Formats: sequence, structure tokens, C-alpha cells
Amino acid sequence: YFKKFQYCGYAPHVRSCKPNTDGISSLENLLASIIQRVFVWVVSAITCFGNIFVICMRPYIRSENKLHAISIMSLCCADCLMGIYLFVIGAFDLKYRGEYNKHAQLWMDSIHCQLVGSLAILSTEVSVLLLTYLTLEKYICIVYPFRCLKPRKCRTISILILIWIIGFAVAFIPLSNKEFFRNYYGTNGVCFPLHSEQSESSGSQIYSVVIFLGVNLAAFIIIVFSYGSMFYSVHQTAIMATEIRNHIKKEMILAKRFFFIVFTDALCWIPIFILKLLSLLRVEIPGTITSWVVIFILPINSALNPLLYTLTTRPFKEMIHQVWYNYRQKRSKRGKGSQKPYGPSFIWVEMWPMHEITPKVTKPVLCTDSSDASVTTQSTRLNSYT
Repeated sequence: YFKKFQYCGYAPHVRSCKPNTDGISSLENLLASIIQRVFVWVVSAITCFGNIFVICMRPYIRSENKLHAISIMSLCCADCLMGIYLFVIGAFDLKYRGEYNKHAQLWMDSIHCQLVGSLAILSTEVSVLLLTYLTLEKYICIVYPFRCLKPRKCRTISILILIWIIGFAVAFIPLSNKEFFRNYYGTNGVCFPLHSEQSESSGSQIYSVVIFLGVNLAAFIIIVFSYGSMFYSVHQTAIMATEIRNHIKKEMILAKRFFFIVFTDALCWIPIFILKLLSLLRVEIPGTITSWVVIFILPINSALNPLLYTLTTRPFKEMIHQVWYNYRQKRSKRGKGSQKPYGPSFIWVEMWPMHEITPKVTKPVLCTDSSDASVTTQSTRLNSYT
């Protein structure tokens, strides 16, 4: 009989050892619950397929804003790493099926566990920083439409490289000093350093708090505040508009998109923030909750980001419509003869539309004052998000 389940790993040949699970792993399996064993593969497949699909399809979307496309593909690469992490955990669960206790301590101390945990943190932090960057770009575009803040290629690429460097640093710093961090990633069978209970190393606990309650909480607050300000700015502009009904309809579509973006962020991060706060208050947290957080809650953003930022956007829908129209034209080509292939008379622009599209598309109506010009500009931006 031990105080913690992990100590049973030091006695693999004992016939009966208690406790026989920590909520994540059991004496027989790396993932104790059959629901976890099934859904780790399901969530991994959805995350990897969705993000790889967007990476492959994004270059074919007819958008003038190539910089935004580069940022979205970078976000998909980061989210895809979360799917790879879950895939590796599922693979090692299969490898140790039925005899996990014999390999538990060796697995948690292994370089494989350290690298897999680093991969999960790299995916999480890069995704959080990229979402914050994309949100701030949208915020500047909508709230300050007349500022000359056009993103340039050199600056955008530099920011993306910096974000990945920060992500690698955050993920691999714990591997550089074993004396300070101890076994940072090997505190549980899934190798994720949530540290929901007091660890043996105070350095690990402090570092985990700084990342989750410092960097990630600040990023979450910035995202919520920015989307709230964007919606308020569009709402105020719609009040001054002349076509009230049309603007209200577009505003409601925009509100739904903003709501789902903020809602998925909140669904992912608020439970983690609560767990960290409870651990600081020395509240005992069951390991079952940690396993559900790692397998079901944490990958929510990674799985849904392709849906929110690409698959439900107007440029992607326009591309699908064009492909379907061309397919139908080819099928009817034999009977009706050759026809002119379909090509849209406009190109949807996702961000910074006033800087990117042609003068013919952006030619404003005659305005008598700056407020009318603001209505025209905000209306153009409103179209770009619906």
C-alpha cells in the first residue's frame, strides 16, 4: 500500500499493489479508461486530418492576402503537433497494453516521454501565441481602419519565426536543467506537465504556473478583450449606417463567429486555469480530471481551429462552390459543347481588404464626412468576416 499510484512502479512484481490507478493510468494500461483509449485515436485523427486538409487546401483559396494564409498554415502546423502527440500516446498505450506497471517508471523517465511532452507544450504555446497575433491583427484592422498599419511580408514572417522560437524555448527549457526541473514531463503517464498536484520540484511547479497562469491567461484575456472591442466597433458603425436591416443581419453573423471563437478558447483554457488555481490552494485534484483535460479539453482548439478559421469562411466556401460548378460544367460539356469555365467576378478578402483588393472593388461611395467613410470601410471589413 502506497500513498501514490506512481510508487507501484517501483514494485512491478508485487501481486497486488494499491492504489491501482491515478485516474490516468492503471497497473495494466497507460490509459486506464476504455473511453480514453478510444477517443485518443478519434481526437488525434480529427486534429491531424483537419489541419493537414487546411494546409493542403489553403494555397488554392483565391485570396489576395497571402500573409494571412501563411499565418493560418503556421497555426495548422502547430495544431497538427497536438494530433501527433495524442497519436504517440495512443501508440505507447497499445505497446504497454496489459503490462503497463512493468514499464511505467521506465516510460515516464524515458527520452520518448520527454520529447512527446515537449511536443504537446510546443503545440499549445505556439497555437496560443499565433491566435493572439491573428486576433490583434484583426483588432487593428477593424477598430482602427484608417491607421497605416498594413502588415508587410518581412514583419509577418519575422513575427511567425519569433513565435516558433518562443514556443521551442518554452517547451525545451525544462530539459536543459534536470536539477531544477527534475522530471518535468514525467509526472504522469501522458507526459503532460499540467502539475495539478504538488510536485517534488518547486521549480517545476513555478514554471508551470508561469506558463499556464501567466502567458496563457494573459493571451486569453487579450483575445476576449479584442473580440469584444471588434464587435462593439462594428455594432456602433452599423447604428450609423443607412441600410439598417442588411447591417443587422451581417452583424449577427459576425457575432456568431466571434462568439464561437471566444467560446472554444474559454472551453479549452478556463478548466486548466481553474485546475492550476486549485493546485496552488493545495486542493486535491483527482487524476481522472487531469486525463479528461489532456485528452478531451486541451485539443479542442487544435481540432476546431481549421473549422473556425478556414472551413467556415467565405473564401473557402467560394472555392468549394467554384470547384463544384466546374465539375458540373465538365459533366454537361459533352451534350452542350464547350462552355466558358466558371470564374468568380470578385475575390473574397479575409483581412486588411482596403489595402489588398483592387481599386475597382474598393471604390467608395461619395461621402460627405469622415463618419460615412467609416461606415463604408467597416462594411467592407464586415463582409470579409462573414
